[in-house]
Amino acid sequence: MSEPTGKYSITMPRDIAEAAKARSGPSGLSAYVAAAVARQIERDNLNELIAVAEAEHGAVTDEEIQSLRDQLTQARREQTQPGASAE
Repeated sequence: MSEPTGKYSITMPRDIAEAAKARSGPSGLSAYVAAAVARQIERDNLNELIAVAEAEHGAVTDEEIQSLRDQLTQARREQTQPGASAE
């Protein structure tokens, strides 16, 4: 079942509208724009969550981010090695 829809009028630069229309495919421009807006809302929500977490716990440092990336890379390597076992 699909969500109820409403009709809205928006204004955007013509070149952006034409590019979106050209890429929208069979689902149409409205679906393409709705998906783009949904992604932006997700990003906005994540940014708000990050701001709350940083206010409570402090900002994440570049070193912490790199350490976690290194851990993830190592875990992926271990998963793709032949004979790797899950513990």
